[in-house]
Amino acid sequence: MKQFGLAGYSGAGKTTLIENLIPRFVARGLRVSMIKHTHHNFDLDKSGKDSFRHREAGATEVMLVCDQRWVLMHELRGDPEPTLEQQIAGLSPCDLLLVEGYKATPIPKLEVHRRENGKPFIWPENDSVVAVATPARSDLPADCPLPWLDLNDYDAVAAFILEKTGL
Repeated sequence: MKQFGLAGYSGAGKTTLIENLIPRFVARGLRVSMIKHTHHNFDLDKSGKDSFRHREAGATEVMLVCDQRWVLMHELRGDPEPTLEQQIAGLSPCDLLLVEGYKATPIPKLEVHRRENGKPFIWPENDSVVAVATPARSDLPADCPLPWLDLNDYDAVAAFILEKTGL
């Protein structure tokens, strides 16, 4: 399983980029999985549903299954957040694992940056960043040693990731 990360601040365009990359990889016959890290609390369940009530009652894990998909919800209940390696160990085999977030994790990653956000670049402090994607080359400082990718050229970004992962 090859791994490639995408990192950047909220509003930079990571989700739009990823939703345009995945179909390109799938069209090449690759099985793609995704791990998205968030700093915000979230819940996929709905209050009042059986699965929600089971978790509220204290179940650590609740699995929902139908003929189209399944999901496993795991309550940490005070345990530490699992590491990326622990999460990967729980995934089914795939050709390419895209990882959003985990800025500090040492996997090759693309920094997605939008000047309008007014946020600093990640690459100067992160050796895992192997390229930067912005809407315009002029958005990068002149001293950036990394390759620039046009954030809106999904084919070029996909080709770069395939080359970097050897797929």
